[in-house]
Amino acid sequence: MQTEAELKDFILNGHLYYIPHVSIDCAIFGYHEQQLKLLLIKHKAIDGWCLPGGYIKRTEKLVEAAERNVKVRTGVDNLFLQQFKTFGDPDRIQFNKFDQQQWLELTGIESWEDTWLFDQTISVGFYAITDFSQTELQTDITTEKCAWFDIDALPGLEYDHDEMVREALHTMRVQLYHYPIGINMLPEKFTLSEIHALYETLLGKKLDISNFPKKLMALGLLEKLNEKRSIGAHRSPHLYSFNKEKYGEALKNGVVLN
Repeated sequence: MQTEAELKDFILNGHLYYIPHVSIDCAIFGYHEQQLKLLLIKHKAIDGWCLPGGYIKRTEKLVEAAERNVKVRTGVDNLFLQQFKTFGDPDRIQFNKFDQQQWLELTGIESWEDTWLFDQTISVGFYAITDFSQTELQTDITTEKCAWFDIDALPGLEYDHDEMVREALHTMRVQLYHYPIGINMLPEKFTLSEIHALYETLLGKKLDISNFPKKLMALGLLEKLNEKRSIGAHRSPHLYSFNKEKYGEALKNGVVLN
């Protein structure tokens, strides 16, 4: 939503084309050069930071709603995207944290207590992973800021979003052993050191540099190219690429990496 008219129509009539009381929240992880970050937004009527998200259109699947919300914020689509948990505690949204004056100035509506938005809401959590250097972050009429934060230096989040981040990070790290993740975060051709660094950063722990790439090779996920990268005197490591057919099969059926 980019205009006041769109926002007002959403508040007054959104229940006609969105499913009430069920939302999507997205933990969007960003990787680049051995850094892991998380995308957060700050709404205009709320002081703190939270995960990006939104409501589900009556005409779309859950995953389509998540894909739409991720693309709206990052400008990137076709990311690795996984549902990780549903959150529905009765006190998960604290309505008293909304600034009523800012709400009035933003919407022209005295209160949202009589709208379809004011009620207990269940949220379905999804996580996505992308190369944060390739994103173009976007705000809208309700959003003051949208920014990447280092995963080890996150601010306290609003609602139950601290719990969401913990669950998303845990799920992502477990699933790294069962799904290939990396095709959107590495160049088309990369060295074994680069993919090793990617997995170490995402997992937050050290991996055996001699054994880890061999597991990916044994699964057929990597192909050794007849090319090398010159990175200094006597240092020309071989380049590799993902086998896209095997990669697609592994995304569909899963693998066992550990």
